[in-house]
Amino acid sequence: MGKNKLQRWAELETFRNVIQPGPSLKPGNDDPLKGNWRRDVFGNDNPVVLELACGKGEYTIGLSQLFPGASFIGVDIKGARIWRGAKTASEKGLGNTAFLRTRIEFISSFFGPDEIDEIWIVFPDPHPGKKNSNKRLTCPFFLNKYRILLKDKGIVHLKTDNTELYNYTLKLATDNSLEILYATNDMDSMRRDNIPVPCSLCPDPHDNDYINRISPGIHSIKTHYELKFMEKGLKINYLAFRLEKNKNISHGWETEIS
Repeated sequence: MGKNKLQRWAELETFRNVIQPGPSLKPGNDDPLKGNWRRDVFGNDNPVVLELACGKGEYTIGLSQLFPGASFIGVDIKGARIWRGAKTASEKGLGNTAFLRTRIEFISSFFGPDEIDEIWIVFPDPHPGKKNSNKRLTCPFFLNKYRILLKDKGIVHLKTDNTELYNYTLKLATDNSLEILYATNDMDSMRRDNIPVPCSLCPDPHDNDYINRISPGIHSIKTHYELKFMEKGLKINYLAFRLEKNKNISHGWETEIS
């Protein structure tokens, strides 16, 4: 293991904006923060947004700057990646950010029903191929976890360079009659056409400030991998849809699409 990685792991222990569960937390058990993030971490009743598999936390950081009246939590298992996001948030004095180091499989142990307002899933592992579809962060196993944590009809955003993952998720949303807010194989076309990004944090998406400042600001957030993809001329797929609290999500087809 590299010296830098060891140093970063040690520094993570000193960051007040990083939560690392102890080894005593087992699958199926609840962390004390479950249902209490607003009170115990942020000290307010502001909306809470998750960035799942956040990597270096580019969206956690970027969105927190655009929406100072909301709270943002980046979730990832890789400590060295979270270190970068947490350090940047600390350096910028972003008190409305936090980072949780855990596997997404355990998400229900950390967040209670209706505790989350919105979810971003940005360039996750696409797990290509039919046999790996149940590992995708947008498969029914995970979506059924998210719909419990989300407020009713909470928004889920997916950004990916992987067309298979995009098509899979779009078909899943369509087959389960979920409300699709926007779907495109070229997210940059939204920016060029000045189409606002769907968002539950803005009461009026037609508000001039949202259209002229916040939505372009969301479009401008780019991850490390996204910039690499764009340099290669790859287009970015984007999908936004709502999850209904009482609607169980299931596969509606027998064969995998590509």
